[in-house]
Amino acid sequence: MTKYIFVTGGVLSSLGKGIASASIGTLLKSRGFKVSMLKFDPYINVDPGTMNPYQHGEVFVTRDGAETDLDLGHYERFVGVDLSRHNNVTAGQIYSSVIEKERRGEYLGKTIQVIPHITGEIQQRIREVAKKDRAEIVIVEIGGTVGDIESLPFLEAIRQFRLKEGKENTLFVHLTLLPYIPSAGELKTKPTQHSVGRLREIGIQPDFILCRTQISLTREARSKISLFCNVEQQNVIQAIDVDNIYEVPLRFEKEGLTDKILKQLNLTSKKKDLKKWEMWVEKVNKAKNKVKIAVVGKYVQMKDAYKSIIEAFTHAGVANETKVCPEWIEAEEIEEGREKILASFHGILVPGGFGSRGIEGKIRAIKFARENKLPFLGICLGMQCSTIEFARNVVKLKGANSTEFDPETPHPVIDLLPEQKGVEKKGGTMRLGEYECRIIEENSFSKRAYRKMVVYERHRHRYELNNKYREILKKAGLRIAGIYPEKDLVEIIEVKDHPWFVATQFHPEFNSKPQSPHPLFRDFIRAAKEKKGG
Repeated sequence: MTKYIFVTGGVLSSLGKGIASASIGTLLKSRGFKVSMLKFDPYINVDPGTMNPYQHGEVFVTRDGAETDLDLGHYERFVGVDLSRHNNVTAGQIYSSVIEKERRGEYLGKTIQVIPHITGEIQQRIREVAKKDRAEIVIVEIGGTVGDIESLPFLEAIRQFRLKEGKENTLFVHLTLLPYIPSAGELKTKPTQHSVGRLREIGIQPDFILCRTQISLTREARSKISLFCNVEQQNVIQAIDVDNIYEVPLRFEKEGLTDKILKQLNLTSKKKDLKKWEMWVEKVNKAKNKVKIAVVGKYVQMKDAYKSIIEAFTHAGVANETKVCPEWIEAEEIEEGREKILASFHGILVPGGFGSRGIEGKIRAIKFARENKLPFLGICLGMQCSTIEFARNVVKLKGANSTEFDPETPHPVIDLLPEQKGVEKKGGTMRLGEYECRIIEENSFSKRAYRKMVVYERHRHRYELNNKYREILKKAGLRIAGIYPEKDLVEIIEVKDHPWFVATQFHPEFNSKPQSPHPLFRDFIRAAKEKKGG
């Protein structure tokens, strides 16, 4: 019998439900259970693929090409699993599915309602994940905040789910905020009381309350929350702020959360193995050497837009016994001719993005990295801009550009594939998911990083390097290091006469894990460390 843990959030958004859910998954996996994760997002968009990064943050891409919520990145990194499109479901997908069934006549003329049809579809998706992933425990995170009208069908669905599956097979965890008021010198429990009150009005009584707090939870606060929220005092769990998110599972373990969850679900622990995790976290916290990396991007005011890059830096830093200190530089600032601000950094990374804003700034930053021998990593749009920069400034192709930014460019070194031309739908129509990349240059940075000739990486893009320009770029010194063999598309470019200059059409950050950092990030940070002289 599969067990189900439902994680909800109250008071305000961005409290860390994703980290809390992933941490619980880490702890249960450390006890020998097969864990799967599911994120419900209550927005009507079918997926976040067409959403503005300033509103939604990063779009995480799974192996099978699903554009998903950034929390799936946390799940994969913490629990060490590869997830799929089944593990992130939106209200848009739920309603679309129900409407399509109604149009096909599958409901036999019934009136379609939120209850039981929408809630039934939600419950079906939960069971599908359990079956597909053959999970012993499924952790389900409900996006949004209790009290949001969009979340109501999902909360109603999990209320019904407990009735059907039984209390011994389901568990409700509620994450809430305990604000600390310095003038009063105390934690305030009232927001938590109101949040749990709203949840109980819906018919859900939480089994555990995770209290996000800046200072240690007092005995008085625990007692008060227990009394007013109808939760056993031992099940009021402290979720104190930490500088390193990978410490969260260890903090929860110290609170005895794992044993309490297993007891509630009538499960017997198979083992207990957190030693590797503890050792890795200790390495993160003990790193003394530092390197400064300039991230020249378009969404730097919204760090969540680069969440997987931030985590890949952490993983690569541990591998090099170095703390990576990224500094965020708005690409448009570089357009103003301020390239000299990059001179104090030990490496430059240009990430992905869409649209023409800031492109010339990215190109100038890449030129600075190439000419000043600064270690450089370009990702997706970063590779396309690297190609444009090389074509303009080395090959001397005046006006070279991408047709995304200049449809009339005389030298379209970046262009759409023939099958992409004329595509009108924006959502889900890019090259998405995992594709083969074959390393074709033995003497390349990429071969030294991967130590093998065939790798698989995740993509999210529409434009490609135009093969008509491959030979002229190669003759001028651009190394084509990796290709997608099925269509002979360029996947990796490198600059030969450089300490370390790599740009990829794919997103290596999506495959980076704490104890297995991505090889390109690892070697990029190593090169930056050598540049510093560390």
